Amino acid sequence: MEIFHLRYFMAVAEHLSFSKAARQLHMATSPLSQRVRDLEHELGQRLFERDSHHVELTRAGAALLPVAKDVVGRFDDIPWRLRQEMCLERKTAYVGVTPALHPGLREQLTRLEERCAQEFDVKRWPGNSANLVAAVQRGDLAMALVHLPVHADRIEVLELMHEPLGALLPSAEFGSRSSVSLNELTDHTYVCSAPGTLPTYFEQLKVRLRAAGIRKEVTLNIGDYASVREMVANGSAFSITLLRAGRDAANGDTGDPAVRSGYYGAGPCVVVPFRDFAPALPTGLIWRRDRADLGGDLHQLVREAQSMFSEPVE
Repeated sequence: MEIFHLRYFMAVAEHLSFSKAARQLHMATSPLSQRVRDLEHELGQRLFERDSHHVELTRAGAALLPVAKDVVGRFDDIPWRLRQEMCLERKTAYVGVTPALHPGLREQLTRLEERCAQEFDVKRWPGNSANLVAAVQRGDLAMALVHLPVHADRIEVLELMHEPLGALLPSAEFGSRSSVSLNELTDHTYVCSAPGTLPTYFEQLKVRLRAAGIRKEVTLNIGDYASVREMVANGSAFSITLLRAGRDAANGDTGDPAVRSGYYGAGPCVVVPFRDFAPALPTGLIWRRDRADLGGDLHQLVREAQSMFSEPVE
């Protein structure tokens, strides 16, 4: 038995689906299923009841799950526990930063770096929300600013803000509009980038769009937001992005990833609010609960971060 056997088992147990677990693990379903069978053979216990329609944990699988989480958690803790034992005078703390982070939160992070400079060398680590959450769980990152929701073992979440989202539309059809309603888009195609490149909140948005009668959908096979813009610019299509993407571009600010992707307020595409729909992307600060507890190696840093990020964002 190796640690990856337990990781594979945990992924299937979390999703109760071999196909979903395989996508999370970036592997094919067949080898994942074989690795789980190898684990079952070694343990002498059947861990899942499975057929073509559903997957369920057996009694043995349910008993193994907390043990596996504990073992994998302790294994992933080795790097940061070793660093802690080395007792370096000034610790390096990596903070994950998701793409399209609000500029106000970036400014607060800069102030946190300055405030904690004597004890911590705070460095930024970019990544998408799912990867950053996993890195915080493993102990590779001290904290992370990610898009919510986040539901993960041993992770604490401080919700910071909700940013309004709007419709990315072709200027040729909607260039003079100040808003749009969902029922105006039922004949348009919803365009989104590749799976894993968008926050999980966008899965909830898809449900809302389908309920409004928007049935046509195109998912690109790349995570290039500029490609989304190009598809929308062709006409009869739309996407969803941060409202500030259009405002920032109109003001000449191209520093934000969403703006650099091509969401321009005066070009082939426009970004306008919805009249009958108020989507908002939540962002929060996450950290490992045990590392922030009294006596944990990040106790002081997390306390400072909670104080800093609780201040209103301008």
